[in-house]
Amino acid sequence: MLRFQRPTGTQDILPEDQPYWEHVTACAVRLARQAGFERIDVPIFEATDLFARGIGTATDVVEKEMYTFTDKGGDSLTLRPEFTAGVVRAYIENGMHVRPQPVKLYSVGPVFRYDRPQAGRFRQFHQFNLEILGEQDPLADLEVMTVIWDLYATLGFRNLSFQLNSTGCPRCRPGYVEVLRDYYWRHREEVCDDCRRRMERNPLRVLDCKAEVCQPIIEAAPPILNHLCDECAEHFARLREYLDLLGRPYTLNHRLVRGLDYYTKTVFEVWAAGIGAQAAVCGGGRYDGLAEVLGGPPTPGVGVAAGIERIILAMKSQGIPVPPLPAPPVFLAHLGDAARREAVRLADALRQAGIGVWVAFGERGLKSQMREADKRGARFTVILGEDELARGVATVRDMAASGQIEIPLEELIPWLRERVGP
Repeated sequence: MLRFQRPTGTQDILPEDQPYWEHVTACAVRLARQAGFERIDVPIFEATDLFARGIGTATDVVEKEMYTFTDKGGDSLTLRPEFTAGVVRAYIENGMHVRPQPVKLYSVGPVFRYDRPQAGRFRQFHQFNLEILGEQDPLADLEVMTVIWDLYATLGFRNLSFQLNSTGCPRCRPGYVEVLRDYYWRHREEVCDDCRRRMERNPLRVLDCKAEVCQPIIEAAPPILNHLCDECAEHFARLREYLDLLGRPYTLNHRLVRGLDYYTKTVFEVWAAGIGAQAAVCGGGRYDGLAEVLGGPPTPGVGVAAGIERIILAMKSQGIPVPPLPAPPVFLAHLGDAARREAVRLADALRQAGIGVWVAFGERGLKSQMREADKRGARFTVILGEDELARGVATVRDMAASGQIEIPLEELIPWLRERVGP
């Protein structure tokens, strides 16, 4: 018999996991709105060239990880591997530059990358994304950093810190790249084949190499912070001043470059202690030239993305509790055809009044229905039978106190609303 299974690298988010998802998402949205971010939803698929231009053709994401297909009209489309390029495209296309600047946006939703599945990493995964467009002030960098920091702190993560670096700008980065190339040329026989290839196509990525043979070379590589222009150096110094002012701990990490070509100036990651070998829980940075690459006017921007699956995995591993989702507080038990019809009418009236209710299905005895009411966590079970209908009442059992009373049917809804609320 044919049996289907979910595709490799995807997951079913079952009801028992939904409390984590709703709690994390609600915290993220609340903190974003509190800081003045507005929600934007962009398409799950976009023109392939949007990501090729925005992310960079020499990146692993574009070269190896994108889900690209040709649609029936012959257009090349790609499932979004990240949010930023699509958000900047929407900013340009919808003329958002005429709004008061900066524009602060957040997004929540699935992204797609063909990657090797492992714990906390899927081919379809979900991100919470923040972007500030139209502002060069390092205060904008600080704001996305502090909002995402507050998210992890609110969720119960401890011993948080930033990893921080600057990747310079188009004025000072080329000079540093030449210094880096000269250094790697002297060590070309000591590094891996990938790093030799990266030095020709995407030089900064050599600093992010994970190959063991390359680690001593990376550690001794010249840091970019010694080669920043005055503007980039001032921007970075001001950001560090703000972080010091807030008491947010950070470590300067010269090998932090992130994996996408659009980053300029600030790049950062949030690290958390005690969550395993992968201490980095999220990352982001500034991308002042991305709008121009995508055909828009010069528009500075800064953003951050956090993977929701990784957050939940870490919360579970550390035993961080989340509040349960509320169950319908009322269970309707019925005995006989006439009582079932009254239960149908009453359930609709209760829901119209804003009271959650679960109606027993099938034809079962009262004991069986009461056991179900208990399993479903109902606060009150309303029992309808022939005797109750004849007298125009309902028997209401308080499931916690195990006591019960009779309530006239016409008074039942206000009686329940007073106790469980709308």
